[in-house]
Amino acid sequence: MTGGSRFRGWITRRSLIRGLAVSGALGTSLAAYAGGIEPLSLTVTRYAIATRAHWPPGFTLRIAVLSDIHACEPWMSAARIAGIVQRTNALGADLIVLLGDYVAGQNFVTRYVDAAEWAPILGDLHAPLGTYAILGNHDWWEDRTAQKRGAGPTIAGAALERAGIRVLENEAVSLHVSNHVIWLAGLGDQLAFVPGLKRWGRKRGGIDDLAGTLAEIPEGAPTILLAHEPDIFPKVPASVALTLSGHTHGGQVRLFGYAPVVPSRFGARYAYGHVREHTDLIVSGGLGLSVLPVRLGAVPEIVVVELSGGTVA
Repeated sequence: MTGGSRFRGWITRRSLIRGLAVSGALGTSLAAYAGGIEPLSLTVTRYAIATRAHWPPGFTLRIAVLSDIHACEPWMSAARIAGIVQRTNALGADLIVLLGDYVAGQNFVTRYVDAAEWAPILGDLHAPLGTYAILGNHDWWEDRTAQKRGAGPTIAGAALERAGIRVLENEAVSLHVSNHVIWLAGLGDQLAFVPGLKRWGRKRGGIDDLAGTLAEIPEGAPTILLAHEPDIFPKVPASVALTLSGHTHGGQVRLFGYAPVVPSRFGARYAYGHVREHTDLIVSGGLGLSVLPVRLGAVPEIVVVELSGGTVA
């Protein structure tokens, strides 16, 4: 080997060692950010939707959406939930909706925040048309009594009701605003009884009843649907102006806008954001953490939707 070859080899080895050191430092920094900075961040994501379904002409409804709180310390303490409530109230929404998964959903915690703590804080949410909620899969999965019973009420649902928040489970309510009537429908969870199948002998599946829920609404009436998991969306009729979902956390880890793991049988199709197919869907990235205590490229968010009539391309 010539001297030049030895020199080039030495540079390559030294560069490799330096590169590995830099990569290690970057990896450590990225892990610290994903585990300790982004999960505690908060942003407001706004959407303006001109629905193609029936909607009162000239009327715009502002909806604030909170999803996947997953109350636990140190990631989602009672104090942090109170801060989220305060920021949500300041947004001036006509209506506030909660899309489920209030309980922890993971084991990497220093303390579980009980429903008796987080529910009264959420009860401080205020909007002219009120605050309405649905339940998520973790609200069922972590309630062993409800799992054994094979039915509600759940601890989370009862706590929300005591806090003055109406929980919709396969039911619809009419909202009267500006001489218009808007219908809000809440779907039962689609995955309520999946875990614990062998231990408790319960059948696999959920408690969702889309047809029965929408049957409560007059034909052609302006309708918004709350569904924790977005997987129901292909079955939602085009007459529904907007479906609001959570559950996916936007993948919780998004690399260059792509989530490699999404808890949906449709993969990334309904992972996050505004989806327009036969009607409109918005999937919130949520606020908390489940399974693992990391978020990367999926900043916790409050969603604000301005829903109006009309057609957009």
